[in-house]
Parts: sequence; C-alpha cells; structure tokens
Amino acid sequence: MSHVPSPQRYDRLSYRTCGRSGLKLPSISLGLWHNFGDDRAYAVSRSIVLRAFDLGITHFDLANNYGPPPGGAEETFGRILATDLRAHRDELVISTKAGYDMWSGPYGEGGSRKYLLASLDQSLRRMGLDYVDIFYSHCPDPATPIEETMGALHTAVRQGKALYPGISSYDPAGTAAAATVLDRLGSPLLIHQPAYSIFDRQVEKTALLDTLEQVGAGCIGFMPLAQGLLSDRYLNGIPPDSRASRKDTLSSDWISDDLLDKIRALDDIAKRRDQSLAQMAIAWTLRDPRMTSTLMGASSIAQLEANVASLDQPALTEEELTEIDQALGMRR
Repeated sequence: MSHVPSPQRYDRLSYRTCGRSGLKLPSISLGLWHNFGDDRAYAVSRSIVLRAFDLGITHFDLANNYGPPPGGAEETFGRILATDLRAHRDELVISTKAGYDMWSGPYGEGGSRKYLLASLDQSLRRMGLDYVDIFYSHCPDPATPIEETMGALHTAVRQGKALYPGISSYDPAGTAAAATVLDRLGSPLLIHQPAYSIFDRQVEKTALLDTLEQVGAGCIGFMPLAQGLLSDRYLNGIPPDSRASRKDTLSSDWISDDLLDKIRALDDIAKRRDQSLAQMAIAWTLRDPRMTSTLMGASSIAQLEANVASLDQPALTEEELTEIDQALGMRR
C-alpha cells in the first residue's frame, strides 16, 4: 500500500532560504550516503525515508556512487519514489552528484563534461526521474578547467535535467571561480556542500561562509556527527560494530585517549542541555544563519527521530559555545 504522508509534516522543522535564491531547504536534510544500499533491508530504508518526509524533511541528498554498490542508494530511492512518493514529487528537493570514481576507464570520474553529463543520465534512470533539483560537482578536479566542469552543470540546467547547480568540497578560491563562471553562463551557483562539524571547522578557518555570502550561495554541511564520533557510540571506546572498528571510512588510529576525553567532555555539556551529544552537535552546525541546512544520516527510525529533535531545545548560548571550544582546547 502506498504511503499516506502525515498532514502535520510541515509543522515542525524550519525552512531556510538558500543563499539569494528563492529555494528553501529544511534545516535538517537526509543524506543517503550509508544505510541505503544493497547491504540494507529495503523495508528499513523505505521506512526511514517515509518517516523523514512525515517529519518535514523534504530534501534527500544522494550521489552516483552512494551504495553499496555504487548506484545502490539511487536505485533504492527510486523504488521508494515509484511506490510511495511519486504523487509528492513537487514537495521534494532531490539532489545527486558526480565527481568520484564511478565506473572503469578514464571517463568514469573527475570533472569532465563527458563524465558529469553521462553520470547524471545514469542517475536519472536509476531514480526514475526526469530531473533532479540540484546537481553537484562532487569534488574539484584540478585536471579539468573549471569552465568545463561548470559548463557541464549549466548544460544540465539548460537541458531541464537539473534545476540548480551545486558544488561540494571546493575551497573558497575554487568556490568563487565556480560562481563566476556559472553567473556568466546564466545558471547561478545555488549551494555548496562542505564537511562541517564541531571537530571539522575548515568552513570557518577558510572563511568559506563569507565567500558564499558574497556570491549569494547557500551552504549545507555534511558529516555533522564526524562519522559517529560526536555521538554516544564512542564514549566507552571503539565499539566492535562501528566504522572505526572496520577501518572503512574512519580509522581507529585517529581515536586517541585525548580525543575520547574531548568527546566525553562534550557529552557532559550536552547532558546539561537535556540533549544527546549527537543532538547538540547537529544544533551546533546550524547556529550560523548562513548555514542553510545540515545533512544527517540515519540507520533507524529511532535515530532519525532523535536527530530531528536536535532543534527542539533552545539555541546554544554564547557561554555554551565557549564551553564547547574550551573542551577542545580552543579559544573563542
């Protein structure tokens, strides 16, 4: 039976305008990097996506290589669209990306026009869509001129296969260059997607938000929980079923006693706020109004609901922000 969305789905989350565009995104978006490939039960993935929509999450973020295997997350999401959300397509903001290794040979990665546009066509087929709302250059490619990469994004918009162009993991100089090319072509840069968390502050150190404000683009951070480090999973060391134990995307070599002490100190601050560490970490990423949204993953409905509850508490005070920095040995 097709899903019937909750009539109250727009009553909880706030929606923030993305840069100088007319597009609004939910303050919390759902990323399908992990937990939506062939190694997960389809029924669980479906239940998470549908519950997210019921909670007001309208933005679903994918990429060509999300899985496993590559393409797996897009296929899963395509099935959910076909059976449950097709009638609500115009309520959704769906994004995908291309840039990292996707298929064999010299044309299966990078920023070339050939790769980006071929990858987008494949993504649309996997999801059963005529267009995505945002198509990203997933990472900068120093071997390809920025004019070619941005030109491919513009072509996708001009062809009606994407509504907006985006970039991910570009530094401020690359961001400014990309925005300049896209402005000249007539498809203004909508959004940048950098890593951003209490532990990863390159967004601040490089003044990326200042650059985005200048060019009129929004910002959506990924990995707000630092791959689970900013949660209760590592309070007692490295659990046997964690990413760090598998050393796939998070190395256990990085998790020192000093880091664990910092995680525990942050957890103490969160508890005084009547929040979990994960909830406080998500709220932290949204304290600057120039942050349009933050991307979270979810492996269960319970985790999804807990993360959405991150914004139920009052905003972090200046005193709490100072305490967070002091827990990391930083000065404000």
